Amino acid sequence: MKLETATFGAGCFWCVEAVFLQLEGVHTAVSGYTGGTTEDPDYRSVCTGTTGHAEVVQIEYDPEVISFKELLEVFWHTHDPTTLNRQGNDAGTQYRSAIFYHSETQQTIAEESKAETDKSDLWKDPIVTEITPIDIFYPAEEYHQNYFELNPTQPYCQFVIHPKMKKFTKDFKDKLKSD
Repeated sequence: MKLETATFGAGCFWCVEAVFLQLEGVHTAVSGYTGGTTEDPDYRSVCTGTTGHAEVVQIEYDPEVISFKELLEVFWHTHDPTTLNRQGNDAGTQYRSAIFYHSETQQTIAEESKAETDKSDLWKDPIVTEITPIDIFYPAEEYHQNYFELNPTQPYCQFVIHPKMKKFTKDFKDKLKSD
């Protein structure tokens, strides 16, 4: 089995990671940072908005089970790609909507998917998601990994992630891992 890698920024990485970990064919989803200029960023510095990095999730997936295009479908449906540098109450460049492509093929698929989604009636406002090549991916600190599963009673998980997961599991039940 040959795994491929996708990297998405869609607001708080805790939310993004929780969603993608549930998909059949996804082997790992690692929270981290990319897209900035600061070497070896940490959460505190990224939260200042001065590093240029986005909170992202890097996903390893089996393209024989789930395609990059299918991952993008989930991406477009599980965050608001029309708000610049904001997802809900999370504001700043670190929360921007972004696709960091790993190949020319991913770039082409992402640009086509963005154009198709922009023409659809999914969002009434234009999509502002950036599509840029991946540079260096920095994994986030260990306490950010698998955050939702490990901290289900934390208020952010209860009030932000849980409702998002409820909607996601309803909308994408045919793509979820079977236990």
